[in-house]
Amino acid sequence: MKAFQLLEPGVAELTDVDVPEPGPGEVLLKVAGAGVCHSDLHILHADAWKPLPMTIGHEVSGHVSATGTGVTGWDEGAGALAYLCWGCGKCRTCASGYENYCEAFGRGIVPGPGLGHQGSMAEYVIVPARFLVPLGDLDPVDSAPLTDAGLTPYHAVNMAREALAAKATAVVIGVGGLGHMGVQILAATTGSRIIAVDLDDKKLEHAKQLGASETVKSDEQAAAHILDLTGGRGAEVVFDFVGARPTLDLAASVIAPHGRIVVVGLAGGSLDFHADGPPTGLPWGAGIVKPYGGTRADLHDVIALAARGAISVTVERYPLAEVETAFDRLQLGEVAGRAVLTP
Repeated sequence: MKAFQLLEPGVAELTDVDVPEPGPGEVLLKVAGAGVCHSDLHILHADAWKPLPMTIGHEVSGHVSATGTGVTGWDEGAGALAYLCWGCGKCRTCASGYENYCEAFGRGIVPGPGLGHQGSMAEYVIVPARFLVPLGDLDPVDSAPLTDAGLTPYHAVNMAREALAAKATAVVIGVGGLGHMGVQILAATTGSRIIAVDLDDKKLEHAKQLGASETVKSDEQAAAHILDLTGGRGAEVVFDFVGARPTLDLAASVIAPHGRIVVVGLAGGSLDFHADGPPTGLPWGAGIVKPYGGTRADLHDVIALAARGAISVTVERYPLAEVETAFDRLQLGEVAGRAVLTP
């Protein structure tokens, strides 16, 4: 079969590999869709990653092709999505439902498909049965990004949900793959006013269509504009789906007292913290959180929202053979929503 594999740091190619066979407790999925994420770009450019060669791709949808011994409840042809975070299932954190913060991996990343295990940018992928979630009647290609581009913003919103009252303002910085889903999830599950921020006018117009109340161009006037829209107080919650120094600075400059900054993006930025009072430091009571992925319960909720049409992924489809084109467009910021590969 064909698989897009990381062969060594910075080198990835579409290669021929054997179709894997499922072991005990495992399922072989015939891949229907594999989402292309900025995290995949980080993996391509990372100095080290194990194991190599590793098939890239952590957003997985497909149909059951075969099952290993001990697997029940999954018939051949059944549609499924693969959960992102493959925790140990034994620690207290996993038992509490938070496998995305599994204790077995300490302070590091909890692995998953394309993130330490063989991923979905291939014709087939192996997934432990306990990490599969039924797809239902959703489109098997367009639904692949729900496993990250839907899951991660949903979990991020949950981490700040107590602050997202009807009178609250939520700022979404970056309305690309994850951000355009964040806007929809906020609109579908909260009563908060949503202000979308981006450099791209087309993405801002898209955000307005998806439920944003206001849009703000990400320029030197962005903070002043947001403060003006909030009567000078700032936003109760700021979701930064970029994570660069300028976007973090913007988040800090517009967060309200007792507000929450939720940093989802991984652009490598940093934010200075001053242990003194405003205006030098953050407003009183403001905090910062850094979510990762989401829980399996979160994924079930995301699927339910998609099934009733409350959210949907804006998808650009590419054959697996055009994987490099999809990555190039993503790198240039030209993808509207999410690119999905179809083997």
